[in-house]
Amino acid sequence: MNQIEILNAKQIQQKLNRLAYEVYENNFSEKEILIAGISGNGYAVAKRLEEILKTISPLKTKLGKISLNKENPLENKPELDFTEKDFNNKSVILVDDVLNSGKTLIYAVKVFLDKPVKRLNTVVLVDRSHTRYPVKADFVGLSLSTTLQEHIVADLSKKGKEVVYLT
Repeated sequence: MNQIEILNAKQIQQKLNRLAYEVYENNFSEKEILIAGISGNGYAVAKRLEEILKTISPLKTKLGKISLNKENPLENKPELDFTEKDFNNKSVILVDDVLNSGKTLIYAVKVFLDKPVKRLNTVVLVDRSHTRYPVKADFVGLSLSTTLQEHIVADLSKKGKEVVYLT
């Protein structure tokens, strides 16, 4: 399998910094925002965004995780770390690592449709522009046109050695 590095650790950090500023600019009047990361790399990106937001803004943040079956989202109901009262009139930031077909993101968005949220924005580190579902990312680290045969793999497991590959 041929791997081409498209983002190294420094570039990922730069993208995350910019994304955090965009999130802050769009939520500067909020007292608190909820950051919901999709389990796996989405949660890792959400955690990093929250860390950056804490250093650049006075926003109170609450970090949570959405657990769902990415291959078959209808198999189990998605689980969420937040309680019902957490959502009341809050701005929610939904985070994932790569927007591919849009399936994972749209099923994660569905979790919030019956909640009393004030606003819902989506953030992805890489957008492949191959969505099959009517969903888009509001804030994107990198937009990349790829073929349907190519895949994006984000390895965010080692701090300082993060990398995003095109395979």
